[in-house]
Amino acid sequence: MRAQVVIVGGGPVGMLLAAELGDYGVATVLLEARASVSERPKASVLHARALQGLARRGYFSELVPRAATATGETEAPFRFAGVPGLSLTAPASEPGPLLKRPQAELERLFEQRARAAGVRVLREHRVTGVSQDQDGVRVLADGPSGRVECTARYLVGADGGRSIVRELAGLTSQTYPATTSGLAGLVTLRDAADLPSGWHRTPRGWIVAREIPGDGTHIKTLDCSRAHPERHLPPTARELHDEISRIAGKEIAFSRPRWLSRFSDFAQLARSYRHGRVFLAGDAAHMHFPVGALGLSTGVQDALNLGWKLAFAVRGLAGEGLLDTYDAERRPAARSVIDNTRAQLALMRSGPEVDALNALFAQLVAADRGSRHLSDLISGQDMVLPPRTPCASPWEGRFLQNLALQTREGRTDVIGLLRAGRPLVLLFGENGGRHLPQARDWAQAVSTVHVEPTDRIPCDALLVRPDGYVAWASAPGGDSLEDALELYFGARPAPPVQQLAMTGAGAGVGVGVGAFS
Repeated sequence: MRAQVVIVGGGPVGMLLAAELGDYGVATVLLEARASVSERPKASVLHARALQGLARRGYFSELVPRAATATGETEAPFRFAGVPGLSLTAPASEPGPLLKRPQAELERLFEQRARAAGVRVLREHRVTGVSQDQDGVRVLADGPSGRVECTARYLVGADGGRSIVRELAGLTSQTYPATTSGLAGLVTLRDAADLPSGWHRTPRGWIVAREIPGDGTHIKTLDCSRAHPERHLPPTARELHDEISRIAGKEIAFSRPRWLSRFSDFAQLARSYRHGRVFLAGDAAHMHFPVGALGLSTGVQDALNLGWKLAFAVRGLAGEGLLDTYDAERRPAARSVIDNTRAQLALMRSGPEVDALNALFAQLVAADRGSRHLSDLISGQDMVLPPRTPCASPWEGRFLQNLALQTREGRTDVIGLLRAGRPLVLLFGENGGRHLPQARDWAQAVSTVHVEPTDRIPCDALLVRPDGYVAWASAPGGDSLEDALELYFGARPAPPVQQLAMTGAGAGVGVGVGAFS
């Protein structure tokens, strides 16, 4: 079969990327080894920046405040390295600091949208071969009806930490050996009072218990003293029982053990997210110690970053240079997450010196309400993309917060304008109109919106990417809009050119910092 993009891996990252490409009208095939969505308890938290990006693509619109004029912040309690007291914050005009949803629910949501957008999802297909040349990629897979061969222009591996795409394409990774041993499982406690929901620290390690109504208690243990000598062996119910009881210092009895698994602080980061026509996303590109609930949000942002870029390249609205920005923007983000989680693990180890550091850090966590450094680090709201234009405005690469905007058609907001999936040229007031002739020349790729001036954005024009980041802002002595458009979408096209249309379900100096993050 032929496609424009093949995706391997039907977890939340792969399914979201497939939905994004389908919405842009890109012929997409997704290959997944599993027969159905796994109900195993996995990631269940989306942090602010990932949630904000999804809202701009039409997801969770019910969580977006009706009045984008809302000021202030919303808060949610969180733990950093098990230390309580951290308050995650997000602008009140956005969906919120975090969202708790089971991973299986997100997978089904993204798959439903992908199928509605025309994506061909092939389950029970295990990839066995990957090759590429200057014209495209070739993927071989074994399925229920035999061997399948897919050819496409691009391939994305979103197939987890043991990615077969990464292996077959020859992409290497920097790795960090395991130093800890963790177990996880869903059980029914004999006496719920023996292990209340929450974080439990003892001199022998950690236990985190979370009650799942109707299913039991999801338990994770962590022994920071050593790595398991045979961590690739499947755990047993007896091993989980003995480890919980050892760390707790008392007998913890349970029944109906399910979904047993191991984890550790083993980490890896692909040395490049792109090799020719092959890309990596999610756990296939990066793995880290599972603390802070950062993995799912990092993968979601991978998909939101790569989706529109692949679509524009496939549709001939951008060149290969735009695809190169995926690695330049997302790999440093994953590096930051790995460093973040390794720092958290250092605070979770045992010993008198660590206890003293932990007590000191608890005071820093409490003081974070003023600086928001830790809050933004966890939630991803500290992310600023590297500038691309030679004379960049200070706000290039920052995220444009949701704002109420008055257009010629009426009242709207940033989220509403970005939902169509096209880059935006926002022209503010009469001064903004001077940029209109340049914007018209790239009308096949961008939407131009005239907006009344607002004190939240005291400049006359912005170029905003579909993922919500500012690609260019007008500034005296800075690059022109034409320079930015040519950088992103290639030389000025000769009319007529077919405009990019959504086909699926989703279808400067002095710029105020309050509008950006």
